[in-house]
This record gives sequence, structure tokens and C-alpha cells, in this order.
Amino acid sequence: MSATGPSHLQGHALALVTVSLALGNFMEVLDTTIANVAVPHIAGDLGVSPTQATWVITSYAVANAVSVLLSGWLAQRFGQVRVFVSAVLLFTLASLLCGLAPTFGFLLMCRVLQGSVSGLMVPLSQTLLLSSYPPKRQGVALAIWGMTIVIAPVLGPILGGWITDHYTWPWIFYINVPVGVAVALSTRHLLSHRETPTRRVPVDTVGLALIVVWVGALQIMLDKGNELDWFDSSIIDALAIAAALGFALFLVWELYEKNPIVDLRLFKLRNFRAGTVAVGLGFGVFFGNVVLLPLWLQTQMGYTSTWAGLAVAPYGVLAFLLSPAVGKNLNRVDPRWFATAAFVIFAAASFWRAGYTPAADFVSIALPQLLQGAGIALYFAPLMAIALGGLDPQRMAFASGLTNFFRTTAGAFGASLITTLWQRREALHRTQLVDHLSPYSLPANEALTHLQQSTDLTGQQALAQMNGALTHQTTLLAATDLFWISGWLFLVLIASVWLATRPAGGAPVGAH
Repeated sequence: MSATGPSHLQGHALALVTVSLALGNFMEVLDTTIANVAVPHIAGDLGVSPTQATWVITSYAVANAVSVLLSGWLAQRFGQVRVFVSAVLLFTLASLLCGLAPTFGFLLMCRVLQGSVSGLMVPLSQTLLLSSYPPKRQGVALAIWGMTIVIAPVLGPILGGWITDHYTWPWIFYINVPVGVAVALSTRHLLSHRETPTRRVPVDTVGLALIVVWVGALQIMLDKGNELDWFDSSIIDALAIAAALGFALFLVWELYEKNPIVDLRLFKLRNFRAGTVAVGLGFGVFFGNVVLLPLWLQTQMGYTSTWAGLAVAPYGVLAFLLSPAVGKNLNRVDPRWFATAAFVIFAAASFWRAGYTPAADFVSIALPQLLQGAGIALYFAPLMAIALGGLDPQRMAFASGLTNFFRTTAGAFGASLITTLWQRREALHRTQLVDHLSPYSLPANEALTHLQQSTDLTGQQALAQMNGALTHQTTLLAATDLFWISGWLFLVLIASVWLATRPAGGAPVGAH
């Protein structure tokens, strides 16, 4: 905050604001994954195919990505507190309507509304949280906020699967209602006296339209690319062209527009540029692994969605325990060293996972996740401190929106890319090994004979069982390939951290 602004919060008020804003952010991020496991149930109840039902996820993601970029302009026009509280209330209403949806079309409209306002909640919760803390303690705020970003997507499938199995799918939306009402009321009560100045600025309608075109096309391309075999599909080709042209026109327009809806000039700032790139690319690799591991566990290791989520979840332990300590020391330790340590830990966890075998048990799968939690604690807060350091509150809303947009888009791209590469690496390993499963191969003949004699299976049944074992092995080989690649990418990304300078005076954010 500026010297003339209201004083920073203290004591119980600060604690309540922290809980309220973190809970609001957690609720929004949770909804990005909680519906994933409910897609088959939604499809059956509303009479659509499972493929069509995935638009429940895609429509939310597209609307979210667009609105993240609008958060800065809306906060400038109407005030940060007012926009955040309104977004939470609309999100709560949309959640209720999603649960009550009588048709699939109505559900999609409600998900678009939910996604449109949820994109405002993420950057504004971050901005309001930071402005409530004095500069020397803003690292703690960033650490708490960062934990919600990482832990919520993991808990989403676990909670969504449990609710769907024990109740019905509408309850994955109903649970937002009491939480949303509590967050909106408490935030308004605690922060209404800290509303930011507003000013009338023209609506950049052309910039808004271009955002909708290129972000929407890119997000749909990423979501549907693997399903439609990427650029072998004319639909994906058309979406790629629309995204590229829309993005090019958007850049030109926003750079020369007097009142742009997105402040691209922020990228002229060295630390914002370096911090945003490191956050985005690092999260892309990280989130790709977050998607790959439970997918492998469920499809090849016989894990249910709940147990797969539990195997992934241990990274929340050290993230929760270490984040406050990291936050407290951000003003004393160069955040670039924290971020470097984070990438080293991420790489070590990835290399550890690359050693998985078909006999890997729950403990051996969970231990690398536990280690990765230490990296998470050292990752988000320091990099966000680098990216947002020294910005005034008004500009911080734009900067936070841009950084979160880049992180979200990179995460979607990472998830799509790693699932595609997994399938293609599996096909490569299958091609290399399948000859050994031929009935004319001596080792295969011996294995088939032994299997038939010990199980009374027919020749075709024994061959099918061996083929299943082959698939089990090739998918593991493909996954370990990607874990190795991820480890090396994390090490390469260390260089991006050192393109930034240490925030002046050691203050993580808002020192000006």
C-alpha cells in the first residue's frame, strides 16, 4: 500500500482476511478439477455422450482464462474489493444453478458464468491478501496463497470422486454455496474500508473480443488436441490458425491502444518478465506430471481415483509445513536461491519417479511426492515475489492477472502435451518389444507354454494375458521417459530464475 493508504491489517483481522481470501481462492481452484471424475455421471443423468460431457470442464476453463486477463481492468474501474466480493457471490450463485441444472445446455451456461467470475477471484485474492500485509510479511501471504494453488487441484478429484460415489454429482457444486457466502460476507466486512481508488476508463471492446477469440481457440485446441489426434485433424488446424492470428492481432492492438484491457507493457520490467516465465514454464512441467502420475496409477496400476489422489497428495505435507518459514524469510534471503532450490528438488523428485518398476507399491510412489512438497514451498512465493516486487496496488492487479493467466495456460498445455507424449512413447516401446511376444519367438513360446500349463488357459487367452503384461510394461517405460525429461527441464529452468535481479531492499512485494 502507499504511504497515504489505510494501514495494514493486524491481529485477528489479518488472520480472518487471510483465511477468507485463501478459502475463496481454494474453492475456485478446486472447481477446475472436482468435476473431472463426475463426467460419466453427468453424461448419464443429462442424456449426452461422455465426450460431450467434457465440455463441462472445457467451458469453465475457457471462460476462466479469458476473465483472468480482465481482472486488472475491472479492478481499476470498480475497485478490487467490490469486484472480488461480486465475483464470489456470482460464483456461488452459478454453483447452485449448476447443481439444479435440468438440461445439459443449462449446465454449460452456468459453467461459463462460473468460469467467467472465477478468473477474477484468483488474481484479486492474491492482490488483496498482499495489500493487507506489511511489506516484510508479504512473503507469508504469498506462501499461503501458493499452497491453495497447488493443493486444491489434487484434492479436487479425491473430493469429487467421494461425493459422486456417496451422494450425487450436483453436490460437487452445492458444497460451494455455504463456503462462497461465508467468504463474500467476511471479505466485505473486513475489507470494505480498504477499497482501492477507481477511475472511469474506456472499455477496450476490440481487445476483449480478440482475447475471447485467441484464448478460447487455444484452450479448446489444448483440451481437444489429444482426443482429435492433434494436427491430423482439420478442427485442430483451424483452431491453431484462429489462436495464432487472434494472438498476433491482440498483441498489436494492445500495444498501441491508449487504454488497453491488458497492460502488456509490464513485460518491459525485467523481474516481471523473468518471474512470470519461470512461474509459467515451471508450472507447465509440474502440472503435466500431476496429471500423468494419477492417470498411470488408475489405468495401469489398478488404483481407484480416490487412492490415486491419496498417492499424489503427500506433497501437500511439506508444502504446508515449510511454506510459512519460507514466507517469513523472503525479505532476508534472495528469492532466486529459494526458486533455484525448488527446481533442484522438483528435478530430484522427477528422477526418483523415473526409477519406478511394475512392482512399485504405495509407499514408493508417495515418497517422491513427499519430497516434491519441499520444492512447492520454495517455488510459488519466491517467484511471485520476483514477478510482483515493487509494483503499486493498481498495477499489481494487472500483473497478477497476467502472471496467473500465463501459469494457467502453461499448465493446460503441459497437461495436454504430456498425455500426448505418453501415448506416443508407449506406442514406440510397444513397437520395439512386440516382436518378442510373437508366437514364433522362442522366449515367447516358452512363456506361453508355461502360462498355459500353470493356468489352464488357451493359447489365445495366454497370449492376451501376455499382451496385457506388455502394455503394463510399455506404459511404465513411457512414463519413466517423461519423468526423466521433466527432471532435466526443471534443471534447465534454473537459468530463467537468474535472469531476474533481487527485489530491491529484500521486500518481496509492494516495496515502493
